[in-house]
Amino acid sequence: MHSAVAEGVFPGAVLLVRQAESFFYLRAFGNRCLIPQVAPMREDTIFDVASLTKALATSVAMMILVKEGKIRLDDRVARFFPNFSVHGKAHVTFRHLLAHCSGLPAWKPYYKEVLAEERRRGRINFLGTSAAKAFVYQCIERERVEAEPGTRAVYSDLGFMLLGAVIEQLSGMTLDRFCFERIFRPLGLRSTGFVDLALLRWRRLEPITEMIAPTEQCPWRQKLLWGEVHDDNAYAMGGVAGHAGLFSCARDIDTLLCRLEDCYYTVGGMIPQRLIREFWSRDPSVSDSTWCLGWDTPSLEGSSAGRYFSAQSVGHLGFTGCSVWVDLAEHCHVVLLSNRVHPRRDNDKIKAFRPLLHDLIREALA
Repeated sequence: MHSAVAEGVFPGAVLLVRQAESFFYLRAFGNRCLIPQVAPMREDTIFDVASLTKALATSVAMMILVKEGKIRLDDRVARFFPNFSVHGKAHVTFRHLLAHCSGLPAWKPYYKEVLAEERRRGRINFLGTSAAKAFVYQCIERERVEAEPGTRAVYSDLGFMLLGAVIEQLSGMTLDRFCFERIFRPLGLRSTGFVDLALLRWRRLEPITEMIAPTEQCPWRQKLLWGEVHDDNAYAMGGVAGHAGLFSCARDIDTLLCRLEDCYYTVGGMIPQRLIREFWSRDPSVSDSTWCLGWDTPSLEGSSAGRYFSAQSVGHLGFTGCSVWVDLAEHCHVVLLSNRVHPRRDNDKIKAFRPLLHDLIREALA
């Protein structure tokens, strides 16, 4: 980890390793920020975990709604969003969205369309509002599929944006409120949550930057992103979205993973064992897919999990430099949180570093 900091893989990071009850490791390395001044990383630093939002918030929220019978995995999306059924999407189900095989595109720059809408119609301060979020959902409803649903795996932010929308519709709460009330607060996760940008503006609040790792010096927002979601589309949607927007620290993620793993191994947890095993099992219906429901599994070659995580493992990566991998056969997990996009995003050294790190950890545990 010291070498990774020295070689510029990231300015700093927090590494947490747990193997059942027998081994626990938590340590901070390098610096939390390089600009506007250098400050050291701390074990309790809070990170923008980017796409870990999909696994740690949205998929767990979906587990709860399925457990309560408010939705079924094989329900069609068009049942809840009638306008979604056009352009080949009539048969897309929530299982397809969770397994990244809906046929939806991987990504679209909706934030540019929100900015254009703001300028075109003179909608002052439209960016980052609930109206902008609704505008993005309408854009997704008009998208064409790029493959027949259920036939090809394409990692898609769009599908998880829609999952965030259905969670809000079924719960009657915003996604951040639902996750706080039903997941984070019951587990005592005090450093985990979304940053609602509209609420910040309305109450004239400022994030406590002393506790947060900044990300990019953003060229189009023209400021250092610090306590504000890094993902452009999530920012346009107000900071709360199903695909990105979550902030957390290593200990909180460890607590959540331990609780989910307990549900997987035993009966009677917050998520039924049968249900979490379904979410954490690879979908065999799509050839060459490594995805289960909201979580990834190790690929046969070139996995970020390295060589030693078993086939019975689940994990996820985040664009900002964060990752989690859980080996369910060996009762261990690794949480790596970094802000590798600080102060610029054009740094992909972490791609080669992640499997190397995981291999070294597993060799040490063995």
